[in-house]
Amino acid sequence: MSNALFFKATNSKEACALLSKYGKKAKVLAGGTDLMAAINRRLLSPEVVISIGDVGLNYIKVDGKNLIIGATTSHTEIIRSAVVKEKAPLLAEAVRHIGSPAIRNMGTIGGNLVNASPAGDAATALLALGAKLKLISARGGRDVSIDEFFLGPGKTVLKPDELLQEVSIPIQGAGSKWAWYKLGKRKADICSVVSIAVALQMDKGICKKARITLGAVAPTPLLAKKAGALLEKKKSDEALIEQVAKVAAEETTPIDDVRGTAWYRRKVSEVLVKRLLNQILV
Repeated sequence: MSNALFFKATNSKEACALLSKYGKKAKVLAGGTDLMAAINRRLLSPEVVISIGDVGLNYIKVDGKNLIIGATTSHTEIIRSAVVKEKAPLLAEAVRHIGSPAIRNMGTIGGNLVNASPAGDAATALLALGAKLKLISARGGRDVSIDEFFLGPGKTVLKPDELLQEVSIPIQGAGSKWAWYKLGKRKADICSVVSIAVALQMDKGICKKARITLGAVAPTPLLAKKAGALLEKKKSDEALIEQVAKVAAEETTPIDDVRGTAWYRRKVSEVLVKRLLNQILV
């Protein structure tokens, strides 16, 4: 790292040009809460570091039926935003549980996504909300559904010359129901053992659309498609909720690690999905 080239991009066009030039040799620095920790622990030694903190991707705005958040917007800014609390309260609640105040002050929503941790709190919430991501490069731009963004731990569809520009989130409007829960070994400054996000669209007691997502129970944040499909077009009761929770747990593929066993994660996933659905629907 001592011989690495360091560039401070002044706009997204310049950042994309640098990524086009250096490709796989480069790492993008936003808040640095993950990247610098990895470099300091000698897990990474990039030849080139490109800082994007001043490229103008720090914003929160409404565009039609979508809430748009720039990639370098910090977690703290999201938590404090009245617009986010009104338009996407699930995201506001999830981000509130990320790390410590220092981490939330520096860490960015784009970094949380690009880091591609299976336990990423913002990623799990955004998956439940059906977000879309705008990726840009010197070649142009493309929109990617968050459902297709994650490939595995630390891996995404982001190409070496691409930059995450912004996140587009469908606004939670009338009929939206949501719930969030993060389980860890303590109440703050921890990585999830299991996290659950639920986003439902209700109409006269019938679930029109359901997205149930789980963090830290699969190689990527997990959208429990089979469980969500069970809820849709039905009026919920206790038996259905129990079935949905069981199916959601069966969709997980957890591992044993220092935070918990695979057996425990699967069991607690069922319990938490059931708890959150009861919280919303009963």
